[in-house]
Amino acid sequence: EDIQDPGNLGSILRSASASGVDLVYLSDHCADLWSPKVLRGGQGAHFHLPCIEKAIFSDITKTFTGKIFATTLNGKSIFKENLKGPVAFIFGNEGSGLQSETLDLTSHIIHIPMQKGIESLNVSAAVSVCLYEKYRQEHFSV
Repeated sequence: EDIQDPGNLGSILRSASASGVDLVYLSDHCADLWSPKVLRGGQGAHFHLPCIEKAIFSDITKTFTGKIFATTLNGKSIFKENLKGPVAFIFGNEGSGLQSETLDLTSHIIHIPMQKGIESLNVSAAVSVCLYEKYRQEHFSV
């Protein structure tokens, strides 16, 4: 939701493509998907990963049949959630996180546990942690 930094968006797309994401929805106020910085950061992810711009999350969540996770600074640890099966993650803006209206659309509120003294991760790092935890659970769990 409203990812502002083109470098972050490019890195997010690259991680999404590498971890097997099927589709990415971008809200109306995200960085330009085709800007040079996004293309550079994505390293070709644009050509392997369908992206829908100006997505309206309330419309998407009405038809999505899986679990919808929102990342916040609190909530249940992502490492205690079952991420197998259809899952959607919603990540917030670098400065303000997710809007309360967006949080209301989700079924699960999660956070990424961190050592004391570290308040948050860069959004592209947080996306990578979440996507690869799902990947790990689906491909490497016992």
